[in-house]
Amino acid sequence: MDSTQASAETPSAAAVKIADPEGAGLLTPDTPFPTPEPLLAASDRPRVVIVGAGFGGLEAANALSRAPVEVVIVDQHNHHCFQPLLYQVATAALATADIAWPIRSIVHNQENARVVMARVVGIDKERKQVKTVLGSFGYDFLVLATGATHSYFGHEEWGAFAPGLKQLADATKIRTQILLAFERAELTQNDQERQRLMTFVVIGGGPTGVEMAGAVAEVARQTLRSDFRRIDPRLARIVLIEAGQRLLASFPERLSRYAEAALAWKGVEVRTGTRVTACDANGVGIGDQRIEAATLIWAAGVVASPAAEWLGAAHDRAGRILVNPDLSVGEAADIYAVGDTVAVKDSAGRPVPGVAPAAKQMGRYVGDRIVAKLAGKTPSGPFIYRDLGELATVGRKAAVVKIGRMELTGFVGWAFWSVVHIFFLIGTRDRLVVAVNWAWNYLTFQRGARLIT
Repeated sequence: MDSTQASAETPSAAAVKIADPEGAGLLTPDTPFPTPEPLLAASDRPRVVIVGAGFGGLEAANALSRAPVEVVIVDQHNHHCFQPLLYQVATAALATADIAWPIRSIVHNQENARVVMARVVGIDKERKQVKTVLGSFGYDFLVLATGATHSYFGHEEWGAFAPGLKQLADATKIRTQILLAFERAELTQNDQERQRLMTFVVIGGGPTGVEMAGAVAEVARQTLRSDFRRIDPRLARIVLIEAGQRLLASFPERLSRYAEAALAWKGVEVRTGTRVTACDANGVGIGDQRIEAATLIWAAGVVASPAAEWLGAAHDRAGRILVNPDLSVGEAADIYAVGDTVAVKDSAGRPVPGVAPAAKQMGRYVGDRIVAKLAGKTPSGPFIYRDLGELATVGRKAAVVKIGRMELTGFVGWAFWSVVHIFFLIGTRDRLVVAVNWAWNYLTFQRGARLIT
């Protein structure tokens, strides 16, 4: 065999890399089975399928832990993420493992529960089947807890330049962007480019936007202040843009004013009553003005998952399913929806907020309702939301809390916010880790998860 034949029959490593640049032979969550096969065998017990392992889905599963049913939790990820603290991963205060846990680990003691990692693409109501990219399987009861994602109000192209914050991948992407901006600013010789790299724009003045802006300011003013030689990170410009007339619109006006003042004290430039009209790789447009910025972060709105489309169900403008008072969907007594997937009102006629306590209450209610039905008992009355209050942190030693008539701000509010969030974390280890990290960050201004990956 001559060298020409050898090179033709045995492709080089470079040739293989070019032919398969993405490693197509590796498994991905959507890799189909070589031959079609049922994902789950038939069960001799009623099967309750829960789509989504967020707060609502896991609470529904827990409510069914002692019921004579097979509980199947379906999620496209293998982990549950504590979304309220995603911004702390995005700003290097916490690592991903501090706020996320494998779903299988969470339910491993629940003998009637199993987990299917697959992306749901539809629901066949006639055949009572859940359709995924890996195959289909039946259900007797279905609970949709599929959450929400970013809404760009008809400008989906903005998503390429202004990532939102809903998943771990979003948080690590934003963290990389923030840290890279400072690294590039350290190296550039162009003053105008340096200024653009050190400008950070957060779009949306709700709790996520306020928390994100405050955290970015602390990264620049405190954490990174001594890390560079040519630039002074304290000169970074952080801009928070809100279309409404004030920040934290769902909070009392006094707390909104406090949050704005606290952000201003941290060096954040707050612009209320301002709408974004353009987003691109170089910055944002606001009316006829423009802010040149290398880092844009979207916190302005959400849209529900496509669950309403799967069912052909009535929904609001944000895609949230318009459920019945018992959280069932339309005329289907065996299908329920909870959490950010639904639009439901409290006893006073106000929309139930898309927060973790609301999702957990809905999940528990639906789980208990299914248990009652299976036992031949009359289920409880309509879902009633118990408002546990609203919280948002503006950064170190500053937060706003509204619980009933009680309003807290400053260090007391921040301490209360910290205790509540630690309490809601899953597992003693994670509560201790987060508590220690926060204490360390508070004393030293350091953020240990400053990794560019």
